[in-house]
Amino acid sequence: MLTRLQDKAVGCLVGAAVGDALGGATEGWTPQDIRRRYGGAVEGIVPPFNEDWRNARPIAPYHKGDGHITDDTLMTHALVRAYLKAGRHLDAYAVAEYLVPEMMAERRWVPELEEEALLLQRVFLAEKWIVARLHYGHVDPREAGVGNIVNCGAAMYMAPVGVVNAGDPDGAYAEAVDVAGAHQSSYGREAAGVFAAAVAEAMRPGATPGTVVDTALRLAKDGTRAALEAVCGRARELDDWREAAPALRAAMAPYDTVADTYRDQGLGARRPSRVHAVEELPVALAFLLIAGGDYRDTVLGAVNYGRDADSIASMGGAVAGALGGRAAVPEEWSGRVAAASRTDLEAPALDLAEVVCRIREDDQERRREREGAFAELAAAADETAGRR
Repeated sequence: MLTRLQDKAVGCLVGAAVGDALGGATEGWTPQDIRRRYGGAVEGIVPPFNEDWRNARPIAPYHKGDGHITDDTLMTHALVRAYLKAGRHLDAYAVAEYLVPEMMAERRWVPELEEEALLLQRVFLAEKWIVARLHYGHVDPREAGVGNIVNCGAAMYMAPVGVVNAGDPDGAYAEAVDVAGAHQSSYGREAAGVFAAAVAEAMRPGATPGTVVDTALRLAKDGTRAALEAVCGRARELDDWREAAPALRAAMAPYDTVADTYRDQGLGARRPSRVHAVEELPVALAFLLIAGGDYRDTVLGAVNYGRDADSIASMGGAVAGALGGRAAVPEEWSGRVAAASRTDLEAPALDLAEVVCRIREDDQERRREREGAFAELAAAADETAGRR
């Protein structure tokens, strides 16, 4: 029998991985492209968009689709292992101490490559940046993200931070912003903090899609907040993910630096800004609202949206899975994804839940010490005032 914490942690991380795997097949394409390729909306696990995936550009040589998890999940699981090794809350220095050595030295099965490889060999340049800056550049970890392209690279794997800070969105936001400083700057780093906060709220018993979005809006800054307001506001007027993509894209476009033709990059694309936002998080939360928190519809909306579909579906799946727990994620999907990816999807979540309990015990001890110190300070002040 799982505890509520374990159940929600499994729902979150398995939900993220399944969303990632389903969205991998449609990444980079438009809703129209997707429907033409698959003869209608995607309703589950499908083959790669390009059948000749080994030679297809610009994604080759990655085997996306067929239930394969992508770098979103590989990085998420690597962050879980960093928590297990550290046994404490993480910060930017922990990225240098735990995450970078694993990326450089530990070979693991990479489904998209169909072989064992280093994580460094699979991730894109925005994630290779972490190794270049921290290992080779010896940059202060808190500042290493400055200069990297601004995208959802850090946000895509921040779900574990939300689980560690379950029920404490403010703590999750602060921790994720610190951790992500080693990877991203500007609105990419902000998205990491807000996504972790959304997961932390979704982990809270009694949370709803509405409280998740309200929490994200309360904590978000600058363009990220404006984009969330616009996209989630539009989502509240919609009730069918199958028809939602054009309206959500129109609401997001003023805040996005990536063109409607997804792979066309203008001069201002992915550069620091206080008025822009990454697309993935607002759209993921929008589909969560449209689906009323239902896992299946949240993920399918994201998968059929296209563009950065694996990250959108992974984020939406993490939040919906945390809200609904393990049972929210369809077993016919999770079982096939685990088998196709040769990856145990539940073990990282259960391991993380165990370390969360130890971290919370340490948090409580520090809190007791602070309260004791403050009680003495307040008492001393009262006594001094009385003598006067």
